[in-house]
Amino acid sequence: MENTKHNKHAGNIAEYIAGFPAEVQVLLEQIRETIKEVVPDAEETISYAIPAFRINKKNLVYFAAFKKHIGLYPAPTTLEEFKVDFEPYKTSKGTVQFPLNQPVPLDLIRKIVRHLLKKSLEKSTNKSTKKSANKSAS
Repeated sequence: MENTKHNKHAGNIAEYIAGFPAEVQVLLEQIRETIKEVVPDAEETISYAIPAFRINKKNLVYFAAFKKHIGLYPAPTTLEEFKVDFEPYKTSKGTVQFPLNQPVPLDLIRKIVRHLLKKSLEKSTNKSTKKSANKSAS
């Protein structure tokens, strides 16, 4: 397999994906489409030289391809909350690795992204509630 180092000069997710071998492109596109299915209004961007999806100007989830795996970067707290789901996979602080020689667990990715979206919306609601309360107190 060709080297799957990050396409550091990609300006968007399509360019990033295009920088990988065809079999990896298919997997990356599956992940991209799965995330878009859950958060269709999310902004696609490149952050830290890897694909990311943003909601309310905050990055929600990242993903990236490597030589032997695809990394999904949801957030360290998410790793703890999905500990049982992640047992078959290698994890480290803030990332879970899906081996390239196994099917990508798209249902698990959907579940994670729904969870992240819910948490993001809760944070936004809490912030606007606090802002409203502060304005009322003034």
